[in-house]
Amino acid sequence: MKWRKFNGVEITRPIEDEVRETIEKEAAAGNKLKVCIGSDSQVYGKTIEFGTVIVFLREGRGGFMLIANESSTQRMSLKERLLYEVSRSIEIAYALCNLLDEYGVDLEVHADINTNPNFQSNTALQEAMGYILSMGFVFRAKPDSFASSSCANKVV
Repeated sequence: MKWRKFNGVEITRPIEDEVRETIEKEAAAGNKLKVCIGSDSQVYGKTIEFGTVIVFLREGRGGFMLIANESSTQRMSLKERLLYEVSRSIEIAYALCNLLDEYGVDLEVHADINTNPNFQSNTALQEAMGYILSMGFVFRAKPDSFASSSCANKVV
């Protein structure tokens, strides 16, 4: 995945190195962090745009995010697309979890899936929740999944 900062500056080194430096810089500034990872997608004609974000929340002091985008022309049902979003988030969470544990940073994985059965995205709720929880991560769904439903949504 190609990562960039919110201001558009491309990250050319491994994401793990960028996250480590970010954690150390924020700790030196006296900030306690929490990391939330989420993905979202949008269909544009025959193309599906995916966005994944790593959101750094500074306790009581706002936050910022790192962004990765990808496109696909593969046809997917809504459920397939939602579970692919979750797999993108888990891939990043898994790559970062040891680093975050090393620095005592809490991690949540957010899914852009509604807990209300009246919404179509609810069809993927059980699978997404099982997948995230079975990997040992904290799971958040709508309305508490701001990393995917708000942050990643803005970058697709």
